[in-house]
Amino acid sequence: MACCGGCLCCQCCCNEGETRTPEELTILGETREDEDEILPRKDYESLDYDRCINEPFLEVLEGLDNKKARKYEAIKWILVFAIGVSTGLTGLFVDFFVRLFTQLKFSLVGQSVEECSENGCLALSLLELLALNMTFVFISSVLVLIEPVAAGSGIPEIKSYLNGVKIPGIVRLRTYICKVTGVLFAVAGGLFVGKEGPMIHSGAIVGAGLPQFQSITFKKISFHFPYFRSDRDKRDFVSAGAAAGVAAAFGAPIGGTLFSLEEGSSFWNQALTWKVLFCSMSATFTLNFFRSGINFNKWGSFQLPGLLNFGEFKCVDGDKTCHLWTAVDLAFFVLMGVAGGLLGALFNCINKRLAKYRMRNVHPKARFVRVLESLLVCMLTTLVIFVASVTLGECRDLVSTNNNTSTQGSVNEEVNSTIRRFFCYNNTYNDMATLFFNPQEVAIHQLFHQNATFSPVTLSLFFVLYFILSCWTYGVSVPSGLFVPSLLCGASLGRLVANVLKINFHMQIYSGTFALIGAAAFLGGVVRMTISLTVILIESTNEITYGLPIMITLMVAKWTGDFFNKGIYDIHIHLKGVPLLEWETEVEMDKLTASDIMEPNLTYVYPHTRIQSLVSILRTTVYHAFPVVTENRDNEKEFMKGNILISNNIKFKKTSVLTRAGEQRRRCQSMKSYPSSELRNVCDEQVVVEPAEEGQDILQQMLERRHVPYPNLYPDQSPSEEWTMEERFRPLTFHGLILRSQLVNLLIRGVCYAENQSSASQPRLSHSEMTEDYPRFPDIHDLDLALLNPRMIVDVTPYMNPCPYTVSPNTHVSQVFNLFRTMGLRHLPVVNAVGEIVGIITRHNLTHEFLVAKLRQHYITI
Repeated sequence: MACCGGCLCCQCCCNEGETRTPEELTILGETREDEDEILPRKDYESLDYDRCINEPFLEVLEGLDNKKARKYEAIKWILVFAIGVSTGLTGLFVDFFVRLFTQLKFSLVGQSVEECSENGCLALSLLELLALNMTFVFISSVLVLIEPVAAGSGIPEIKSYLNGVKIPGIVRLRTYICKVTGVLFAVAGGLFVGKEGPMIHSGAIVGAGLPQFQSITFKKISFHFPYFRSDRDKRDFVSAGAAAGVAAAFGAPIGGTLFSLEEGSSFWNQALTWKVLFCSMSATFTLNFFRSGINFNKWGSFQLPGLLNFGEFKCVDGDKTCHLWTAVDLAFFVLMGVAGGLLGALFNCINKRLAKYRMRNVHPKARFVRVLESLLVCMLTTLVIFVASVTLGECRDLVSTNNNTSTQGSVNEEVNSTIRRFFCYNNTYNDMATLFFNPQEVAIHQLFHQNATFSPVTLSLFFVLYFILSCWTYGVSVPSGLFVPSLLCGASLGRLVANVLKINFHMQIYSGTFALIGAAAFLGGVVRMTISLTVILIESTNEITYGLPIMITLMVAKWTGDFFNKGIYDIHIHLKGVPLLEWETEVEMDKLTASDIMEPNLTYVYPHTRIQSLVSILRTTVYHAFPVVTENRDNEKEFMKGNILISNNIKFKKTSVLTRAGEQRRRCQSMKSYPSSELRNVCDEQVVVEPAEEGQDILQQMLERRHVPYPNLYPDQSPSEEWTMEERFRPLTFHGLILRSQLVNLLIRGVCYAENQSSASQPRLSHSEMTEDYPRFPDIHDLDLALLNPRMIVDVTPYMNPCPYTVSPNTHVSQVFNLFRTMGLRHLPVVNAVGEIVGIITRHNLTHEFLVAKLRQHYITI
């Protein structure tokens, strides 16, 4: 069933003179044009993590012995390893070309600045930098036009996918190519974006596509591989790929595993934990092996674990007064966490407003306008970098490193090799140019490990400029990550705090530690991650003693930021209208039950259904699953007294009856286009319901006219004028669920039998044939109706799921929510005590906005 939901509107909305309450607007999925709230979209589907235990699947299980099970598990481990290696190689490709383009750009422009500082031709240097940056950004933005899903970091989309929402095109090969190529040009183009976030998306795409051995983008890439062709297996591989992306980006395999657990997957198991960790390790050491060999020509030395390496935090030997941090520093770390949370909330608030502005004023226009916006951001960013580096920097003394140990000396030597001396002489350097005129990773190293001080004015200006530009940049039409810009922005703030404490209060502190804590505070305030981010930062620093201060800082930053708004990824998920399910519901939601939130208007099929009816159902509805039911004759006398329908689901019966009548009218219109005169005649013979007279009960009018409320779905029973009221509106006994994709597959493959034959003569499909077209199953509109006999019958019972999870109408919402989210369900039937289906629950019915609206309706009713 299509995923849909609504976000609670704050004002009433008038529609054609009719005033609806906010609750009604929410449930109907409507909103005012001037309303700021974004409603969850209705065109998102849910993934189905639950297995369909039908007869073809049971046949596979019966033929599965221990040897085949071990083979299946071995194939899965091999694929997990291949995903990790491929993700590591992806990171190597991105890092190699980013370094190549960035070094080429800075060497040309830096040399030009040095020459023009004496000759007075700085404008020429600026034009060179603008030309290079705008060319790179133009290429990146054009790639996003080819595949719009490649824009941004991809983490909100992957988080939504692992939460159980199908995002169109998010794990396609074309998206992977545009993402990987686009991010290296975006970073090389000087935009304040990182390549670490897109690495997570790239790893997820590798995880989704590699085990399928086929591509929808490039149809020639197709191999017969019948394994892992379900949403369940695909989501497990996507979890492993996302974790491998984190591991490759930060050299943090454990952090990657925790990231996939904390930010992504709705549910977990022990076997998946081992596979995800193994995949993360494979990605980390693959990238480490090749980067160490290429950069240091020491193959097998494993010196560079990730794309972003913070370096070693270590005091100079012989300095007795130096400590990485002390207990007194924890008080400052808490205050920095508060500041990081406040600044992160401000960052998210501004970025949200910018995103809404783009949705209203940029995205509806021609697509090249997005390219123009990217070029505008690139031009202003380049101007800021150049002008600030040339005019706002201060000349600072370069501290000698002769007395350092070999390890610390090598770190400082590497740091000092990247300083910029623009207009500074006599063993001094330009502190602003050193931060702006270097790759972002190098600037972070400078703030973490540079012994000399940066001017407080320089750090303040750098923070403000970087904060504004990175906030503006995140959301333009280029692949862009947010980790590195947030770390750099926070590191400058932390280094500023360290300088103030050193200069003004003469405290003996380690500046690199405060820079690291500042980076953690600001990043935590923006993304609101705790467990995984703590481990990622610890693994990146390779210093376990930083565990406590990082954890405290991140917790304080999250608590502070959550007081004002959500994390940046959750904000963008909401802006996209994705019906994301939170970890749990609020306590007051238990005042509602399953019967309060379910959808009572059902479209269902019988176990043996005519082709004409199946085609009508599939063409006139958008639902993705249909209950398989029979009419319960045993309960006829229980629910009929006079003219009042009563049963265990009496409160839903009248709505159901009216819905069936309307459904028949819609199907008749569809049947008239069927290429069969027999079917058109069947439709024309149906009695049409005339509009009810004013004041007359519609249901009573239908009963008096003996209107047939549902078309002939059961081959042994034809609509008859002699049917009694009980025969027309029997309770529906629930037998199972069948998916739209399964019904279309049965029709396309001609799985049916004639009226004068037994259902045993119907052709049987194997499990591999049922899943052959995964994940792009054929649509009902692809079906050639002229080839079908509308009177043929389809037996759906072998292919339906006879044992899906169900709940009682009296089940509390928290129990329904936990079952739905924990088991990764797509549809949850509501069945009463005597086996009658009375409604169905989907993701739409469990979104926070929908539950809030229903709760308010509950209060109004009371």
